[in-house]
Amino acid sequence: MLVFKFGGASVKDANGIVNLASIVKKFDGEQLLIVLSAMGKTTNALENLTKAYIDGDNNIHVIFEDIKKYHFAILEKLFEPSDAIFDEIANTFVEIDWIIEDEPHDDYDFTYDQIVSIGEMVSTRIVNAYLNKEGIKSTWLDVRGYIHTDNTYREGVVQWDKTRIAISKDIPALLQKGTVVTQGFLGGTSENFTTTLGREGSDYTASIFAACLGAVSVTTWKDVPGILNADPKFFDDTVKFDELSYTEAIEMTYYGASVIHPKTIKPLQNAEIPLLVKSFTDPDAPGTIIKSNVVNRFVKPVIILKQNQVLLSISAKDYSFISENHLSNIFGLFAQGQVKVNVMQTSALSFTVCIDFYEERFKKLLKGLSADFKVKYNDNLTLITVRHYTQASLNEITAGKTILLEQLSRNTIQLVVK
Repeated sequence: MLVFKFGGASVKDANGIVNLASIVKKFDGEQLLIVLSAMGKTTNALENLTKAYIDGDNNIHVIFEDIKKYHFAILEKLFEPSDAIFDEIANTFVEIDWIIEDEPHDDYDFTYDQIVSIGEMVSTRIVNAYLNKEGIKSTWLDVRGYIHTDNTYREGVVQWDKTRIAISKDIPALLQKGTVVTQGFLGGTSENFTTTLGREGSDYTASIFAACLGAVSVTTWKDVPGILNADPKFFDDTVKFDELSYTEAIEMTYYGASVIHPKTIKPLQNAEIPLLVKSFTDPDAPGTIIKSNVVNRFVKPVIILKQNQVLLSISAKDYSFISENHLSNIFGLFAQGQVKVNVMQTSALSFTVCIDFYEERFKKLLKGLSADFKVKYNDNLTLITVRHYTQASLNEITAGKTILLEQLSRNTIQLVVK
């Protein structure tokens, strides 16, 4: 059987959904499980809705209406007005109405997951209905009953044994009957609350299903021809990799390459399942394959940008050296606040880290750190990671930028720049 993952860009409009169906038709006769993201920029819009709800912003209803209008406009191009899908989608959006009628929950991340997850619930219902309309027998599946996680909201930790049992029990029989469509990015707790697996987590969902079902391969359909050495939005003359090893792909995703979710590769590597990254606009093109026994070749350096970064410098209030006890306290606060460290550097009197900026988490972290430490920070920064670099490439990348932190190893250099 095969696992396909389609991201938001591939289903951002009616034409995208029609194109998805045409790709699926090319694999007639295959057992196929489709993992879907929310449509277009819906996740961003639902994040804005969540923030407006928490902040008590009167603009919340305008944001919500825009989200609904966007989806119903797509429906109107794909279905007759009498189709049952209109009521299905309206009823799905009612779940948000129920949430925002009440006072916000104390835990921002919990509220985030309950609201933002609706994007995937809606997209999968629409695509499943369209596939059936086009004669592709398809079953809609609620992923929250199959990918089981703990209660770490926004970063759900998968409970693998429970997940494997649930997937193995039901899904092979469903695949015998036709295509299965389910949500990426989402999981469920033992209390039947929704969790998310981390931003862009639909790739990870696809690898979980593939590993549990023993898939032949996973294909993630993107708006790029494959994995490139750099983001074409920021760099000219990018080159595509025809193939990559699991190890190099893990390194790239660890440093922030957004084309694949960081947790995606390991389950596939463990099960020896290849991952294909292909273009949904040119589905017959070869794309990139990630597998074992690959000799990596790098014509150009791999360049990875992470924007919206914060550089924190933490020092003891009594000017004492940064010791292991200090670091233990600091990392405890980072773990408690679910704040990931992208780069770190220690000197005699300070500990400096570069992190992603998430406003709510950052506020809590600052409050916790300030109780025992002096904290200074710079925001609106960019972290540049360059693998297999040359000095000439570094000179070009850093031209006109102020370097605030630099960390160098044999194959990789990381630069925090302004």
